[in-house]
Amino acid sequence: MHQHFDSEHAAGTGLVYHPDCLGHDTGAWHPESAERLRAVLSHLDRTGLRKHLTAIPARDAEAGWMTAVHSAAHVAQVEAACRMARGRQVLLDHETPVSEGSWAAIRKAAGGALAAVDKVMAGEVRNAFCLVRPPGHHAEPDRVMGFCMINNAAVAARYAQRRYGLARVAVLDFDVHHGNGTQAAFWTDPTVLYGSIHEYPFYPGTGAASERGAGAGEGFTLNCPLDAGGGDKEFLDALEGVLLPAAEAFGPDFVVVSAGFDAHAADPLASMTVTEAGFGRMTAAIRRLAEETCGGRLVSVLEGGYDLDALAASVAAHLEALRGEEV
Repeated sequence: MHQHFDSEHAAGTGLVYHPDCLGHDTGAWHPESAERLRAVLSHLDRTGLRKHLTAIPARDAEAGWMTAVHSAAHVAQVEAACRMARGRQVLLDHETPVSEGSWAAIRKAAGGALAAVDKVMAGEVRNAFCLVRPPGHHAEPDRVMGFCMINNAAVAARYAQRRYGLARVAVLDFDVHHGNGTQAAFWTDPTVLYGSIHEYPFYPGTGAASERGAGAGEGFTLNCPLDAGGGDKEFLDALEGVLLPAAEAFGPDFVVVSAGFDAHAADPLASMTVTEAGFGRMTAAIRRLAEETCGGRLVSVLEGGYDLDALAASVAAHLEALRGEEV
């Protein structure tokens, strides 16, 4: 049952974090480092924004929720690799290392998303952002990929359905890289709408507009590939012209956001030109979708973003828009 959002009686915006997420040690030169979270926290403290957010401690994700998306063998292999990494990095693929602190970080990253869903469903917060790592949207049901091992956003979507009996979840992804893992998880599933805006052709090579799901899930995957150099206008046009109308027609009971900030003009890993203000406007539009379709229920999970200053400023804009503070 959809309910209209009443901003006068709303709880605030939650911030999910746990220091265990700093313990995933990727090595000295890896772009997906603990400094990403430290930069964001420092910025939120310096600007005073953190005081306006409801702190939500991440909890450990139980294996049963991870295996709602991933194979049991995949989860066991990731855990075993982390436990082998005593005082060193173990490469799961050519760009995805783990350390002895990684399993605790992985469980808190996925569990942080679950904790956020719990708080939103309990009405303790209106919406929440999960400041967690490692990221997740490249992790396929049985494959590690692109810095990602467990798909936090996909696990959150499945958890919302199975823990709370929600029929339909929309997962919207504006990371500059296509979320191949999330797409794979829900490829044949008509109960999860996956929509992505991303640079194309680009890593990981998936995400053409022709990729629309299969079987009962056909039409419930929507990809908006953009040429290199695209910025605020191109991302907003794709969001407002394609993804949001489809999501509104879908009628989600919950909205999950894969919030990657690597489409920023300053990001070293991509070639797009989005600004902090652009991320804020996209977030506000997605927040309004949630308000109009599912009582404002929204959980956002950090994915990419590798220029520390740009990431911190973009997350702040994202949080302000989740709070309803956008201009």
